[in-house]
Amino acid sequence: MKDPTNPVCRTISTLLSRIGDKWTVLVVQTLGDGSKRFNELRREIPSVSQRMLTLTLRNLERDGLVSRTVTPTIPPRVDYELTDLGKSLQKPICGLATWATENVERIHSAQARFDAERGRAEAA
Repeated sequence: MKDPTNPVCRTISTLLSRIGDKWTVLVVQTLGDGSKRFNELRREIPSVSQRMLTLTLRNLERDGLVSRTVTPTIPPRVDYELTDLGKSLQKPICGLATWATENVERIHSAQARFDAERGRAEAA
């Protein structure tokens, strides 16, 4: 399983890259509250560009994590929501987000210590 040329290893790596992406994490968390329209998602994730949100939603739909429902009105209404598979991803993603929030200060401190030590070593 450690062979990067192994198809299973490549598939796992690709999937982890997708679900570990910051936009995926934010979209899954946001859709955890229920179905949302595209512009609702943009308002709740203000730092995401329209293009990145579109790409993220398309990839999540392709992976079976998000469903897209088009209601034929004028203008058409498009809603996005987590599938059962997407909902099953919510717990680990929210756990990871909680861990990051709880440990961000410790990580910043470790980074500052590392950078200071590296700076001293390079100066010597």
